[in-house]
Amino acid sequence: MPTLLLALAVVSTGLYAGFMLIFLTGIMPALARLTDEEFVTVMRRVNEYVPRAVFLTVFAGAVVFPALALAVPAEGGPGGRRWLVLAGLVCAVLNHLVTVTGNVPLNNALAAAGDGEPGPARAAFESRWNALHLLRTLLVTASFALLVTASLG
Repeated sequence: MPTLLLALAVVSTGLYAGFMLIFLTGIMPALARLTDEEFVTVMRRVNEYVPRAVFLTVFAGAVVFPALALAVPAEGGPGGRRWLVLAGLVCAVLNHLVTVTGNVPLNNALAAAGDGEPGPARAAFESRWNALHLLRTLLVTASFALLVTASLG
């Protein structure tokens, strides 16, 4: 069971890290080229559609599966690699804290900004959101690397 849980931790964290990396390296640079009105409209739509079942399952799995892998002691489990799983879990939890306390409130503020002039809404959102997104991408990528390393031992 611990081996399966560690495998699920690696898969969910890898999927989440990939999603974050695509946003960092592809989606946000592409959106940066849009006008203020286009940017605000697209980000509002993204923020409406991303938090759905598939994303939320992967998002939760990045924390739940490493935690379960640590909680289920058994032969053939992570054993001496438990510290790697714990470190991966800590990185994933920090990622989630950045998301919940940083990115989500910015998403909500952008949604609540109204349909007036989009320039100030974008200015209050984009650079802060991107900085927080870089941090959470690094955290979940570190989590993924730690969990992969734990699974190889």
